[in-house]
Amino acid sequence: MCWRAQADTVAGGVVVVVGVACLVRVHRAGRPERLLLAAVPLVLGLHQLIEALVWLGTDGGLSAAPAAAARTAWAVIALPLLPVLVPAGVWSASAGPRRRLLAAFTLLGAGVAVPLAVAVAARPVAATVHGHTLGYAVGIPHPAALTAGYFLATVGSLLASGDRLLRRLGLVIGAGAVVCALLWRLAFASTWCALAALAALLLLRWAGHSPDAEPGRRITHPAP
Repeated sequence: MCWRAQADTVAGGVVVVVGVACLVRVHRAGRPERLLLAAVPLVLGLHQLIEALVWLGTDGGLSAAPAAAARTAWAVIALPLLPVLVPAGVWSASAGPRRRLLAAFTLLGAGVAVPLAVAVAARPVAATVHGHTLGYAVGIPHPAALTAGYFLATVGSLLASGDRLLRRLGLVIGAGAVVCALLWRLAFASTWCALAALAALLLLRWAGHSPDAEPGRRITHPAP
């Protein structure tokens, strides 16, 4: 998980490898519509590696400027990027009548991302050690509303997918968010992002499996 720089480095490295494998599987399967969502594990793995640099900054192992850049990069991925990337990826990988609903989740994610991006750009991102976790301070306006919109866009889009593996991923990440909020309130963002990175391993299986059929829709496969 995210207990120290070494743990983040190992976890991030593993998830990066899995992320590359996801992209390779999607490419070999000839499913370019899945590339966006298949890139999520790679992004989350890099996110964990960035947090290893944040840890080094808190320990004095990294000078001020690189440490500040690492904190900002971490916040950019965690806050404005994920609520757009996840629902957009689910929308791109889906077909049938669900695409309208998933497009609404994507628009919601974009609406949440704008004030989050402004908050990250407006002031320096701070990181504080809380035991074996990191707490980030960004100064987000209307945190309750934006947090609700964030999770509705990300977890909601996965649960609304017609693919059972994506729905399972949504359940795992949603349950993980509840656990992280209860156990690590001061470091919720950090611990939830670490759990999301590990849960994204489920996407490796999804990247190579055949899509579930929508009601009334047949799945055909090209002839070899």
